[in-house]
Amino acid sequence: MVNLTLMAAVLLGDTTGYFLGRRTGDLIFSRPDGRFFKKQYVLRTQAFYSKYGGRTMIYAKFVPIVRTFAPFMAGVGKMNYARFLSYDVFGAIGWVASLTVLGYYLGSVPLVRRHFEKVIFLIIFASLCLCCGKSTCTGGKRINVKPPSRLKVNRN
Repeated sequence: MVNLTLMAAVLLGDTTGYFLGRRTGDLIFSRPDGRFFKKQYVLRTQAFYSKYGGRTMIYAKFVPIVRTFAPFMAGVGKMNYARFLSYDVFGAIGWVASLTVLGYYLGSVPLVRRHFEKVIFLIIFASLCLCCGKSTCTGGKRINVKPPSRLKVNRN
């Protein structure tokens, strides 16, 4: 019952983030280019989510900071909601199930119980290292996703 409640909370939070991004993305990025919000970012986001959106929604669950922004950016990038939700469901199931099972078994290990905070920091560090390791797999090069010509942003 706890896992179902946690999965529902994940899906509700991600859906909220998705629709906030979908609703406010055009408003935020329609202003003149600022330091953080540029129209070019919307085009890149749309192209990225059209190509990698499904994988992103699953992988993002396991990366602490990315987990917060991925649904919002999926909305900004106008990812199809049915596609977003289908991948998000698999990500939520995998994330909640793996963390609750891991927590159950690690909770009985005396070393983990004594050094709980250090274990949490180690998990965060390891997940961030995986992200950095992914970028080193590409030879340190930035993944260049060019927006297709059919994606347009109002350039007023």
